Amino acid sequence: MQRKPKKAAALRYEHNKDSAPKVVAKGSGKVAERIIEIAKEYNIPLKEDKQIVEVLASLDLYQEIPPALYRAVAEILAFVYRLNTRYRNEYPQKNI
Repeated sequence: MQRKPKKAAALRYEHNKDSAPKVVAKGSGKVAERIIEIAKEYNIPLKEDKQIVEVLASLDLYQEIPPALYRAVAEILAFVYRLNTRYRNEYPQKNI
């Protein structure tokens, strides 16, 4: 049985600039692997969710996520917030 290639998508949200998060990278196979590699290099939290990635990958680059995805993306942002809080508590000497 042949495995499907890995897929990845990256979001960016600038609080005072964007009205919603935007898809800033997406791809499958080697491109997905590179997106994940860059995220790890820059200590960007990763959240694995195949269903959300499928939907995000269908959007155009730099397109804001549609309102139908707000809840799913809010869950991702809450996950990232929890990680950042835990990191700050464990490593208070570092600014993130």
